Amino acid sequence: MNFHEYQAKDLFAQYDIPVPKGTAVKSADDAVAVAKAMDTHQWMVKAQVHAGGRGKAGGVKFAKSLDEVKQYAGDMLGMEIKTYQTGGMALPVNEVLITEAANIENELYLSLLVDRANKCLSFVASAEGGVEIEEVAKTHPEKIHTLTVDNTETLWPYACRKIGFAMGLTKKQVFQLTHIMMQMHKMFHDLDLSLIEINPLIIDDNQNVVALDAKINSDDNAEYRQKELAKLRDKSQEDPAEAKAHEHELNYIKLDGDIACMVNGAGLAMATMDVIKLKGGEPANFLDVGGGATAERVTIAFKIILSDPNVKSILVNIFGGIVRCDLIADGIITAIKEVGVEVPIVVRLEGTNVEAGKKLLEDSGLAVIAASDLDDAANKAVEAVGA
Repeated sequence: MNFHEYQAKDLFAQYDIPVPKGTAVKSADDAVAVAKAMDTHQWMVKAQVHAGGRGKAGGVKFAKSLDEVKQYAGDMLGMEIKTYQTGGMALPVNEVLITEAANIENELYLSLLVDRANKCLSFVASAEGGVEIEEVAKTHPEKIHTLTVDNTETLWPYACRKIGFAMGLTKKQVFQLTHIMMQMHKMFHDLDLSLIEINPLIIDDNQNVVALDAKINSDDNAEYRQKELAKLRDKSQEDPAEAKAHEHELNYIKLDGDIACMVNGAGLAMATMDVIKLKGGEPANFLDVGGGATAERVTIAFKIILSDPNVKSILVNIFGGIVRCDLIADGIITAIKEVGVEVPIVVRLEGTNVEAGKKLLEDSGLAVIAASDLDDAANKAVEAVGA
């Protein structure tokens, strides 16, 4: 789950990580009221969307008067922003953040993420902030500093101080950075996060270290114990089909192809997509209905699949281990009758009660294409697209 900048900064403030004062608003008049209440004469107006690159798309403006605050907020609210990070979607701007403008002496970079290679958490820091960290790593790898946090130990302040001195900070700033890193680590564990990124982390004109921007991602698998965080979800920033799938505990990701996949199990879903590619086809989605698939979930899955106008055939690949094939077959039949599927459907069943499941499909009178195995199913799904 992603968070808006203002939500991330609110969480930062709760963990005593310094951020500029700011408030998110939904109207230009409220923007002016918030700006007036601040002890400053310069403000930043920032569109709140789940993507980087807002500035180049007109989503970040420096205002030197209340009239400019009102103008920029009015221009942004209601606009749609599409950047290299939106996955082709144009995200609506429903809120803008009004924050005091900072006097920047220097821009740094700091993040904490799940390091899968080392199977632990790692900090990534750089004296080059405000730019794409990937480009810095490519062109100036010596400017990237990494701190891995051993799972059998805690995060030690001395290790944070080493990073600060390596970045060329003063003694005062090193201790401030150490505090921020320690709080980030605590926050990461407390809130079940998967990423914290501050870009830029700045040195202001008072020589203090401040988080000027904030990006946070949380682990959806821990949502059941992070109820307050779950309330912050903004579905307007998500693909509608993916948001609907999330509501029904389905794992769905839209892709660019035309062969839809409905599979039970993430590994089997990945294998199904691979075989479709091997046969010359293009998967339209990743969809895992889970081990506890029911007729209702299968019906919802069909509706989500068919919301994509690019879908020209559907491959249903079910291995009946926890769930019985006859129950899945019954769900497929119910779903097809309710939804009214007009594209070819290829079904491959294997596992518990497979024969009973196949017979139900055969006797249904529906135009379902039976497949003997995954290879056969992929061939038939690809052929159906070209038919």
